[in-house]
Amino acid sequence: MEKDILHSKLYDLQDIKYRDMQIKIIPNIDSGSIIGVRTPQLRAMAKEMLKAGDYKDFLKELPHKYFEENQLQAFIISGIKDMKECIEELEKFLPYVDNWATCDQMSPKVFKKHREELLTHIKEWIRSDEPYTIRFGVGMLMEHFLEEDYEPVYPEMVAKLRSEEYYVNMMIAWYFATALAKQYESVLPFIENKRLDDWTHNKTIQKSVESYRITDEQKKYLKSLKVSR
Repeated sequence: MEKDILHSKLYDLQDIKYRDMQIKIIPNIDSGSIIGVRTPQLRAMAKEMLKAGDYKDFLKELPHKYFEENQLQAFIISGIKDMKECIEELEKFLPYVDNWATCDQMSPKVFKKHREELLTHIKEWIRSDEPYTIRFGVGMLMEHFLEEDYEPVYPEMVAKLRSEEYYVNMMIAWYFATALAKQYESVLPFIENKRLDDWTHNKTIQKSVESYRITDEQKKYLKSLKVSR
């Protein structure tokens, strides 16, 4: 699909109120790059492009002008069924991801069938210098390795991360809050021993206390572990 045609189609789907809301919740990107197209419509467009098989030229056209184009790229990559192709396109795209929404909504379905290979890539991503590549890696570790494939070494990997980036530290806190909900006994020592920086430590506790998956008794104990800053 040619760029002009794609841009025209995106503007046909524009929702001004939705755009204004997105500008508020994604404050770190240029507000002029947000058209205001709802996620289900973008997912449907990505599905059509995958089905038609004419998405490859679009994926090469980096960097994109609009936030919605990045979203389309994320949704197309998430739907690629071949692991090798998926990883190749993902590696090309990750350096251009510049916001939490594109990062967090990108979740390739093919990863479920290739966990061992995925884990190798996660280890590389979290060592990146790019904040959203790190965030994506931690997010994939949270999504795929907190249940039957969980190992105590995984939260160890995340606890070692240190960043000045707000969106990286928020993901680390989200990871540990989710890990506490799913692997409480194994993960609790990371909080008891203050293995995270103070801000992320307290944010983890805050997110855990807000979770319905943590018992009242656990919440009370976690609150007692907050640190003064």
